[in-house]
Amino acid sequence: MTRARTKYSILFFIFFIALTTILIHFAYSQDKPSLSEPDKEILKKAQELKVVRAYRLTEPIELDGFLQEKIYHNPPVEDFIQTDPLDGTPATEKTQVWVLYDNSNLYVAAYCYDSDPKGVVGELGRRDYLVDSDWFIFCVDPYFDRRSGYAFWVNPSGSMIDKALYNDISEDKSWDGIWEARTQVTDQGWSVEIRIPFNQLRFPKKDSYTWGVNFQRIIKRKNEKVSFAWVPKEDNAFVSRFARLEGIENIRPGRRVEAFPYSVGQAQFRPSEPGNPFETGHRYKGNVGFDLKAGLKSNLNLDLTINPDFGQVEVDPAVINLTAYETYYEEKRPFFIEGSSIFSNFGRGGIYISTNLNWPNPSLFYSRRIGRQPQGYPVHEGYVDFPDRSTIIGAFKLTGKLGSGWNIGVINAVTAREYATIDDLSNRYHDEVAPLTYYGIFRALKEFNKGQQGLGFMFTSVIRDLRVESLQSLLAEEAFSLAVDGWSFLDKKRNWVFGGWAGGTFIHGSQAAIYRLQRSSIHYFQRPDITHVSLDPEATSLSGWAAKLNLAKQQGHSLVLISVGALSPGFDPNDAGYQRSISDKIDFQALYGYQWTKPGKVFRQSLLIGGFERVYDFSWNKTFDAWLVNFQGVLKNWWTANAMVTYYPKSYSNTLTRGGPLALIPEGYSAYFSLDSDTRKKFVFYGSTDYTWTSAKQKEWNISLGLRWKPRSNFNLSVGPMVGKNLNETQWLTSISDPMMTETYGRRYIFGRIDQTLVASEIRMNWIFTPRLSLQLYLQPYIAVGKYDRFKQLNRARAYDYLVFGEAPSTISFQDEHYLIDPDGSGPAASFSIYNPDFNYKSLRGTIVLRWEYRLGSLLYLVWTQNRADYSHPGDFSLGRDLGDLFTAPGDNVFLIKLTYRLNL
Repeated sequence: MTRARTKYSILFFIFFIALTTILIHFAYSQDKPSLSEPDKEILKKAQELKVVRAYRLTEPIELDGFLQEKIYHNPPVEDFIQTDPLDGTPATEKTQVWVLYDNSNLYVAAYCYDSDPKGVVGELGRRDYLVDSDWFIFCVDPYFDRRSGYAFWVNPSGSMIDKALYNDISEDKSWDGIWEARTQVTDQGWSVEIRIPFNQLRFPKKDSYTWGVNFQRIIKRKNEKVSFAWVPKEDNAFVSRFARLEGIENIRPGRRVEAFPYSVGQAQFRPSEPGNPFETGHRYKGNVGFDLKAGLKSNLNLDLTINPDFGQVEVDPAVINLTAYETYYEEKRPFFIEGSSIFSNFGRGGIYISTNLNWPNPSLFYSRRIGRQPQGYPVHEGYVDFPDRSTIIGAFKLTGKLGSGWNIGVINAVTAREYATIDDLSNRYHDEVAPLTYYGIFRALKEFNKGQQGLGFMFTSVIRDLRVESLQSLLAEEAFSLAVDGWSFLDKKRNWVFGGWAGGTFIHGSQAAIYRLQRSSIHYFQRPDITHVSLDPEATSLSGWAAKLNLAKQQGHSLVLISVGALSPGFDPNDAGYQRSISDKIDFQALYGYQWTKPGKVFRQSLLIGGFERVYDFSWNKTFDAWLVNFQGVLKNWWTANAMVTYYPKSYSNTLTRGGPLALIPEGYSAYFSLDSDTRKKFVFYGSTDYTWTSAKQKEWNISLGLRWKPRSNFNLSVGPMVGKNLNETQWLTSISDPMMTETYGRRYIFGRIDQTLVASEIRMNWIFTPRLSLQLYLQPYIAVGKYDRFKQLNRARAYDYLVFGEAPSTISFQDEHYLIDPDGSGPAASFSIYNPDFNYKSLRGTIVLRWEYRLGSLLYLVWTQNRADYSHPGDFSLGRDLGDLFTAPGDNVFLIKLTYRLNL
């Protein structure tokens, strides 16, 4: 019966893909003329010959956006071509651009003519925030390596965005340069002038320069995007297709040296706790520090920080995590996010398409490890004052290019010992909870043949000075990783590419620390039914290897991705990196996609992808299996839709029992759909829903909605409520030793059915007074309630066979917040108890931030952060009552002021 049902499920899945493809082909019967494929090839060849001439200034210009100087009598570039809405056709509005320079600065000026000047959209946004607006974009590749560069965005209101470009099509939005722009809105459109100091760019020093260059323009009311160096939609390329910028010569860029002294003050107010000497109701903190940015050469940058302030302005969102793995949080500290692409791009060079359902994408470097909350625990009892982070004594970062084209990135940081203060009302103790720790990250990448091939490596090290026994038994003394990555395009047009990475990890520590690590959720060496690993209580080290290889076709209408990856059971990057999954994986993926780029009767463009992913452990037990089809499309009314259906054949889980034997996971399905409205409107709607069903095991659904309101050009408000329900029959609770359970290797693995309800919302307000002065609000109410029943045990390994306690002969009763369980009634098995796992977690987190760039590169922050939490009524969900409890819960208020001053040395 099961095999027949699986067979029909796969046949239905194939039929669904075929039917979807037919419907999309029908929807793409063209109703508008578009560029033919032969004409598109001719146009592509013409782009390769484009050259932009830079004019040297003979007299200073006033940066005011009026474009009135004589230099603008020189011929501009104005041959722009559409990407949207009609790919490959001429722009509907004229754009003229000039590139100018003097000894120290690069200037770019543009006149964006518009046949309807009143239709120019110029929303205000704070620095680096993309708003729904017209934009002019200047992109430059100073190395002329066809792989990297910079992008500078300016809109009619003077809002600015800058980005670093890498890996041809990727963007690093965290990069911040010091540059200026001025704009004017006229009766013929709008104009912009940009001044970029040469010392903000990286390039090797020469007498004359040839750079890559591109100009783009977004006309928002038409949803039109045009480019000077045009790339067809079906081609995954950007920097490699830039035009040539010539004429820059005999410049003196100078060396970038900037100092940023800062001071910060913080006041925290929270309800006092009678008898607790640490909870008096208020705390005050202050700090001063110094950051330095220096150009060691024209193509190397050094970031140095002394006594840094590594707090973050925006709070992390609330989550309920019922898994055995830690939650991933985005980095928000400027020192680490600026220029981070050299590290985050490891293993992804040359490969532009990817999809992962079960492959964990391990990161060798996760910057939030540096300065993390201490992992130790106090050894004394009493009232505890526990540090919320490890103090970073100092750190430096070196990024840029070295020698003959090596891209390098180096981070070194040292964190201090941290102590928890314990007061038992008689004595006060200081227990060490974090050791003195060194973090070292070294990344290098060399590209060949203008990015046609690449080869690199990454090395990470974490070294801890462990002086106390509690930390020696908990943490590794040393942890290292070393890996290589690379790619090679297989043809000149870069249609096909082969790439990947391979490396290993080595961890050394005490027997207790390594024994604990072997039993942790990333390894589970104690699993009783596997033979390829074993638990070694005397080991003082742990090592492992990993690799991922990809073959992809990523240009043209047809897309292909074939990949194989493996994580050996001992692989563990988590001291310096992040991996949210067990190792012990052999992963196979195969995907085929087709993209339609010409507008049709229903869609302007769309993409259909189908394929499978299958995972085995190192004993070739199938631990994951999925067949999927995904469709993404832009409708004629500029709404976007995304739908995915996935079928999961039965497989075995090596994590459900958390160190126990394999457990069968029945077959299931999941479906996802999202819809976003036209962003040009005053009201923008976005929403998504997903549903998951696993036979006899789980039913889960979630709905997320959102509305963004833009009543004025400088104000927008978004509200995004979400609600979800999860009914899971096998939510892990605990395991208990029992020699009578021979079918599960001498332990009882206990689960419960959880009925979980989630209600939350994210509220954001942006009020932009000027591009340099803004007020932002973030608020997240969050309610998660879990009710457990149908407590059960796994009867047999590799089977979906459970005994629900209370069914004969077992008994279960509830007393004093504990469930008393006798698994065989009057039989010989020992009874046991488990604590009531019901929960009702309510959280309200919010931040208000006033940001003022009072002079170029100098910032003032005023911040108010509030956290509220309540845990009453576990297992019982009542929206009105729970919201009342949340909003009346005592709050933790933090007020912060931070002042940074830029010194250009």
